[in-house]
Amino acid sequence: MIKRVSFLIGIFLFGLLFSQKKEQLQKQNAELKKQIASINSNLAKTQQDSKLSVAYLNEVNKKIQLREKVYTNTQKEKRLIEDDIYLRQLEINRQNRELAVLRKNYAEVLVKAYKNKGVQNKVTFILSSKNLGEALRRVQYLKDYSDYQDKKASEISDAAKLLVQNVRLKQNSVKDKQTILTNQQKDLLTIAAEKKQKENLLQEFKKNESQLTAELKQKQTESKKLEGQIRSIISEEIRIAKAKEEENKKAEAEKIRLAKIAAEKEKARIDTENRARLEALALEKRKADEEAKRLRAISDKKAAEEAEKEILAVAADAKKSEDANKAADAERAEARRAAAAKDAAIAAANAKAAADKAANARAAEATLTKKNEDDKKAAESKAMTNFGVNSAVGNNFAANRGKMGMPAYGTITHRFGRQPHPVFKNIVEENNGIKISVAKGTVAKCVAPGTVSRVVASGDGTKMVFVKHGDYFTIYANLGNTMVSANQQVSAGTSIGTVGADFDGTYTLDFQIWNGTNPVDPLGWIN
Repeated sequence: MIKRVSFLIGIFLFGLLFSQKKEQLQKQNAELKKQIASINSNLAKTQQDSKLSVAYLNEVNKKIQLREKVYTNTQKEKRLIEDDIYLRQLEINRQNRELAVLRKNYAEVLVKAYKNKGVQNKVTFILSSKNLGEALRRVQYLKDYSDYQDKKASEISDAAKLLVQNVRLKQNSVKDKQTILTNQQKDLLTIAAEKKQKENLLQEFKKNESQLTAELKQKQTESKKLEGQIRSIISEEIRIAKAKEEENKKAEAEKIRLAKIAAEKEKARIDTENRARLEALALEKRKADEEAKRLRAISDKKAAEEAEKEILAVAADAKKSEDANKAADAERAEARRAAAAKDAAIAAANAKAAADKAANARAAEATLTKKNEDDKKAAESKAMTNFGVNSAVGNNFAANRGKMGMPAYGTITHRFGRQPHPVFKNIVEENNGIKISVAKGTVAKCVAPGTVSRVVASGDGTKMVFVKHGDYFTIYANLGNTMVSANQQVSAGTSIGTVGADFDGTYTLDFQIWNGTNPVDPLGWIN
């Protein structure tokens, strides 16, 4: 029983995993086929525009790699289906054995029932009971026996249905496997055809090896000249930038000097203007403090007098019962005590008012002092602005490393540094940037905010744009035409120019990033 439950759980878990894994593989294959369709579309366009190009060869290689991934995924899916068929067959065999046992047991039950059939036998069986209790037990026994027969029949029916279901699932898996095998044969034929296409392409390269090699060497010579031109331009730009920086520093220093003189004069004027008001406020505060002190002393004296008269009034009250003749003195003492209390209250109110006035005077003095300082700071800031002194804006090009977009979207055919040619292994190319093969009419975009420092015509008739980003330069070469001019401020995404045709008929953007006079790998900067 335990083995059976474990086997059923295993079958269930495998079915769940099989379904998930199969769905995942099918999704991957669908995505890969989309990529293959996109490459086929690009190849159709590229073939119309180019003769023999590395970009075309790269796309063919990429397509073959994707085809092989599809084939590998299909192989995995086939193995999953084969495992499913095997486990289904094990389950069918087990269910067949169980169904045979159930049918055998049920047949024995039916034989026994047939031998003891008839209502008369059942009635005789019940009436032959010794007492009522035994008769009731025999009735219950007959009922349970009938239910047992129905249960066994139901078990046979359910087992047969489950067996049919498993057989159908196995047949579906067999069909899926056959479909996959058919698709695999098609995929193998397609891969073979595409490999043949690659071989033919390589043969075409070999046929034209001398011509292409000469063109490549000429291109390398032009690239060296271009590199020298770029280095010369960047060095000149750095020299000009340093000279400007020195001039700017001197001019800025003079501006700061003049601004500080103007600011000091303005602050002196503000000090003079506010000094009289500050002195008046200080005098008013001093008088208010003295008045508050005087009134506080009066209030304290009145309070002492009130206390003394309170004592006299209490003493007078005590003597009222002894000497009626002194009642008038007691009344007068009470009147004097009330008048003293009133005077003390007035003095206290006056003292509080004087204290409030002194506090207000101190607050006014503090407010005026703060306003004086704020006015002087504002005067200094205004003087700096009037004389053209501005805070330097930091260069954020380096801070955006790895976050900048591509200058154009296409296939990267040449990477940074020394790279062997993908076809002619005896030729080593050295690139100061990356080359991106794009569709005809593609516009190159600026990757970061900056200033166009130069637009230069190359020896082969194409154009080259230099954009300065602080200490860095981005260079967009092999442009058919440009859309910017020197000293123009540009932002990320600004159109620089249309990508021009290369010697092999493809449209290739040569994109470089320089840190001063040192080229850096653009793939470490663009996303």
